[in-house]
Amino acid sequence: MIDAVFFDIGGTILDESREFAMWADWLGVPRHTFSAVFGASIARGLDWQEPFRVFRPDFDLATELERRAAVGKPESFGEEDLYPDARSCLTSLKDQGLLVGLAGNQPAHAETILRALDLPVDVIGTSAGWGVAKPSAAFFEHVIREGGGDASSILYVGDRPDNDVRPAIEAGMPTCLIRRGPWGHILDLPAVAEQALFRIDSLDELPTLLATHNATPP
Repeated sequence: MIDAVFFDIGGTILDESREFAMWADWLGVPRHTFSAVFGASIARGLDWQEPFRVFRPDFDLATELERRAAVGKPESFGEEDLYPDARSCLTSLKDQGLLVGLAGNQPAHAETILRALDLPVDVIGTSAGWGVAKPSAAFFEHVIREGGGDASSILYVGDRPDNDVRPAIEAGMPTCLIRRGPWGHILDLPAVAEQALFRIDSLDELPTLLATHNATPP
C-alpha cells in the first residue's frame, strides 16, 4: 500500500521554462542558445549550473540571485508556472486519503512562495529548509520521516532518474518517473527508469494508477 506521495518540485509540479528564459535574458544570451547549451549539459550529465558558466565562467548563483533581486528581477514563480495537471493531481490524491507532500531542491524563498500558493499538500520541504540536497541520502531520510517513517509506503515522484528515482529507490521508496522538462526528455537512464513503480507522461495519470495499485491485493 502507498500511504504517502511526495513530489519533486521543479520539472515535476513547477514548469521552469519562464525562469530559464529570464536567466538567458539576464546573461544576455539568446534564449534558444541558452536552451541548446542547457540540453547539451544535461545530456553529458553535468551539473545544472554548468550552462551558466559557459557564458559567464565566474558565475556564482548566490551572487547573481542577489544582483537580480537588487534590480527588481528576483528569481520567482507563481500560479501561472504550475503545470496544468499539478493542482488537480494533488487534490485527487488528497481525496484518496493519502498524505501528500512536496520535497525538492529549492532556495530559501521558494518555500514561502509554495505556501502562498495554498496547494493541497500536507508537507512542504526544501533543500534550503532541510539543509541537505538531493541526491543525498539524508534528503530522502527527511522525506521518509515526514511521510510517516515507512519508506516502502511512500511514493516519490520526480522527473530526474539520477536525482529523484535512483536515490529514492536506494532509500527503499517506490518511485514514479514523469517524462517532461529538460531532464525528463534528455537524460535517459533505462536501468534506473525500469525500476520505477510507475512511468508517466502526465500527472493526470497518477491518481488512477495509485488507486488501482492500492486496491490490488498483495
